[in-house]
Amino acid sequence: MSGIVKTGFKTWFRLLLITRQKTKKTSNANKFTIMESSYCHDITPIISIFLLFFLLFSPIFSAKDLKDLRNANTTFHSNKKLTNNTMKKINKPFVKSIKSPDGDIIDCVLIHLQPAFDIPILKATGPLDPPEIPNGNKKGGMETEVKQLWNSKGESCPQGTIPIRRQTESEIFTSDSISTFGKTTSRNDFSPSDNGHEHAIGYVTDGEFYGAKATLNVWAPNVTRAHEFSLSQIWVIADVPTHPLSTFEAGWQVAPTMYGTSSPRLFIFSTNDGYRSGCYNLKCPGFVQTTQEISLGATIYPVSTYNGRQFDIKVLIWKDPRHGNWWLKVGNTVVGYWPVALFPDFNKHATTIQYGGEVYNAQRPGQQHTSTIMGSGHFPAEGYGKASYVRNMEIIDEYNALKPVGDVNLIAEKPKCYDVKNGFDKFWGYYIFFGGPGNNPNCH
Repeated sequence: MSGIVKTGFKTWFRLLLITRQKTKKTSNANKFTIMESSYCHDITPIISIFLLFFLLFSPIFSAKDLKDLRNANTTFHSNKKLTNNTMKKINKPFVKSIKSPDGDIIDCVLIHLQPAFDIPILKATGPLDPPEIPNGNKKGGMETEVKQLWNSKGESCPQGTIPIRRQTESEIFTSDSISTFGKTTSRNDFSPSDNGHEHAIGYVTDGEFYGAKATLNVWAPNVTRAHEFSLSQIWVIADVPTHPLSTFEAGWQVAPTMYGTSSPRLFIFSTNDGYRSGCYNLKCPGFVQTTQEISLGATIYPVSTYNGRQFDIKVLIWKDPRHGNWWLKVGNTVVGYWPVALFPDFNKHATTIQYGGEVYNAQRPGQQHTSTIMGSGHFPAEGYGKASYVRNMEIIDEYNALKPVGDVNLIAEKPKCYDVKNGFDKFWGYYIFFGGPGNNPNCH
């Protein structure tokens, strides 16, 4: 194990709980199976205007709608069929749909009709303009553009819309009910000390952080068991005493049960109740998207190859000094924001920043450790071109300025399965290599 650097036992124990009590991705949101939906509800521009007027000046759900939903919640598991009316309430009306080469359907939804504006307090404000980018962000020139399959052939969503990956009936059937669809709920398959989530991360804590930035190289790790996943991401955490954890998370993940393919997907996640519940992408209200260029949950490409060319993405999360919302920028695109009104523990600042990888191991008693790999599937000692990395790790201070993260603490619960090491380089700044193959003779 790489060890814990420059932190006392109390801090280490708290951080270990943070990383080991993450039950978010063993939830209903991770039991999704993607199938192409045959349902389509195209609307003409005139109907779009009418629908926008109707939704802005009428309740989101009528009494009859709520009754229909309650009935559907009771019977949809047994009937295995949803009405078009129910599907319309889950998949927002669109002005254009795009068939991605990987089978996804991307709907171009009017920006005011996205899930976040189902919440009255957000609907009253509407989407905000992006704030000032943190000072120092443009060092080294223009950021690299993030490429996604859905628009790889020149397709795009019209101005005034955002691209939302369409949900299918098969995804919804794996949820407990329609009312909880898209929201993670904790499971009790594991005790808090062994919940299946395994990490290899670098972190800083005991400070006041107003955001974080890093560059993550992209892989397509093999995921071997149902409901397992492998990811690389940034965690921005607010750990307020006597309160459950709140987090904003962004990066890439491979989760075949959730997305239907083994391709890496750009994703976000957030929770404000210590992972008892949470929200992926735009599956439920919690994030306001402002760009028409990126679809959360959609495939990103190209991917890195072992001992070959490396491809990476830059992820930036930061607090708007004026309004207090927390914004996301991926590559050269400002994607949107988490409204602070929904995450009150982020009203001041974050308390912990984490960078690195996570695997969900669905191992049960008597089974071998999963062979799902983290990153490239190779240990960090192999270095550049062979191991997964997070480089140019930075934090944002109270003056909205980017600063090097400095020496990071390290956690790897099972270093013989997945490990992490850190370093510093003139061009890479502070970095970590991490990952591993999972099941091997030394991994228990």
